[in-house]
Amino acid sequence: MDQTSATPHQSTIPARPVVVALIVLAISFVLAALGRGMSESFTVFLLPISNNFGWDRGQVVSIYSLTALTSGLVGPFVGRLFDRSGPRAVFTVGLLALGGAFLIAAYAQQLWQFQFSLGLCVGLGLASIGNVPGSILLGRWFGPRLPAAMSVIYSATGAGVLLMLPVSQVLIDHLGWRGAYQAYGYAVLFVLLPLLLVLPWRLFAAGSPHVTRPAAADIAGDGWTLPAAMRHHAFWALFATFFFTAIGMYSISAQVVAYLVDAGFPPLQAATAWGFSGVVLLFGMLSITWLDGKIGRRRSVLLSYAISIIGIGLLWLLKTYPNIWLLTGFVVCFGSMIGSRGPLLTATAMKIFRGKHVGTIYGSIAIGSGLGSALGSWSGGLIHDFTGSYDALLAFAFVSVILGMLPFLVVPALR
Repeated sequence: MDQTSATPHQSTIPARPVVVALIVLAISFVLAALGRGMSESFTVFLLPISNNFGWDRGQVVSIYSLTALTSGLVGPFVGRLFDRSGPRAVFTVGLLALGGAFLIAAYAQQLWQFQFSLGLCVGLGLASIGNVPGSILLGRWFGPRLPAAMSVIYSATGAGVLLMLPVSQVLIDHLGWRGAYQAYGYAVLFVLLPLLLVLPWRLFAAGSPHVTRPAAADIAGDGWTLPAAMRHHAFWALFATFFFTAIGMYSISAQVVAYLVDAGFPPLQAATAWGFSGVVLLFGMLSITWLDGKIGRRRSVLLSYAISIIGIGLLWLLKTYPNIWLLTGFVVCFGSMIGSRGPLLTATAMKIFRGKHVGTIYGSIAIGSGLGSALGSWSGGLIHDFTGSYDALLAFAFVSVILGMLPFLVVPALR
């Protein structure tokens, strides 16, 4: 009697951490999708804002660049806040920043007001509910399965883009771009209430009792600090990979919808097509993560770069041959790989530099992504304005992607 009654009880104990881990994964996914989707929706707002004020492409894209720059630069502070105060404080800051940013943008009249709201505030919000806090939190629940969990979180970029770009276009068509930003602002602040009042954040922050540290580190011990990490070549190799890859990806993605419209596609079709990259992104991330366990990290990452390069070539052909087949090929190749390397790079960084300061260290590495995203989108706008075409922009993106791939060819720690 006692033995049989004890068996079900014992079987429920290991199941509970699994359930909590999945809840944490779902919450992280929703927040990341919300932040990234609303951030990337600026690619749909770009033309209406530009036409409304008569600003050139470089001026408008500077807003998007500031978002990426801020998101990267505040990464270490987000990581430190997470290390000291936990996920609830970080996510609260993020949602308040996002909601306030969109409400301010709805009434903005000057470029600097857009740069402050949609640039600085959205960048802070994106960093505070995105990959940096998500990776730290999931690392406490998934341990060696972190790459698979991070694939889900990085795919939130695709889910957010898939949902928010068409929604943004529909809202703009019916409410105007100011009304659309008002709707976004109130929606984000509404999400904040259950986040603060309902969820058990102490339980989420505690982590799984089944996740333990390995006995030995791959490169050094567990006592990493930021200065020590910055003296190691792996830190700068990961930083460079994030930096140059982001330049290549964001110099294109910031202007994809405008590029497709200029090529002859209707605005809603262009926004929907690029939004569909969210679907293929999920499959791309899961595929590259699966290949990581089959053919190794280095080969998996290099394959993802090769597919990205093919996508750039297809986009170049689209301006001469605008048809649905080339458009589909571009979305599948470029869209599926735009963030496919992220989970593997994140897992590599957190495995090498683990310890109580991992949030600060990973946030500092993620500065590379923010700087690259800002430089890529800003440079892409300037290149388009200066040359009057997209050829030089695509060449710039191609070279940047090659540079982002190089650390995996030459740095032993990233193999």
